[in-house]
Amino acid sequence: MQQHTGNEFAAAWDMIAQGTPSTKIIMGVLALMSVASWTLIALKFIQFRRLHREADQFLDRVQAAASLEEAYTWVRGLNDSPFTRLFKRGMGFFTELRPGAARQGSDVRGLSPAQLEVMRMVLEKEEAEEREDAARGLSWLAIIATASPLLGLLGTVLGVMNSFLGVAASGSSSITVVAPGVAEALVATGGGLVVAIPAAMSYNYLTARLNRFTGELEGISTELIGALAREGRI
Repeated sequence: MQQHTGNEFAAAWDMIAQGTPSTKIIMGVLALMSVASWTLIALKFIQFRRLHREADQFLDRVQAAASLEEAYTWVRGLNDSPFTRLFKRGMGFFTELRPGAARQGSDVRGLSPAQLEVMRMVLEKEEAEEREDAARGLSWLAIIATASPLLGLLGTVLGVMNSFLGVAASGSSSITVVAPGVAEALVATGGGLVVAIPAAMSYNYLTARLNRFTGELEGISTELIGALAREGRI
């Protein structure tokens, strides 16, 4: 084993290449999980960075508007995004309800409390749909972070079992007989951890970004209702 000192990665690769079929299969599955994990991580990082830019652009346009109609006109000129869809959905629903409120004979040309509550529910439904779209793929990161260490542990158990079977077959308990199998088994554990650690860290970080995105959507809904109230429309 001394020949591998200072070159652990080469030693691990040699043990995998010369290992048992079970070790090769488990390490192959872990490699596929690692590729899938890093692909998801890259895609979700790009997605949330784009959403952050879209949120800033949306808020800049809306806050610069002198009235809700002007904001709505500007928003319709923006590229499609979760924020523009939410705003358009709210304004479209308000436009559908307002004529009915006007025909009720009331001097207040706005929404009744029941209609306002329905509008809140519509906005919440839109928020949930946008959150679900943004969260797509995160569950797979959680699965990979949970399953890969267990898969590595399975490889360790099988490797240790093979080592003891080798000891029984040879009739010798010398360290030179046991050590290669144990080392091969531990490589599987290390592989599982190498896959799980970045997946778990990225999942927690991306979940925080998802919660931030959800908060931005809720803020837009609240701001829309607040703007309607300030302009005397509800």
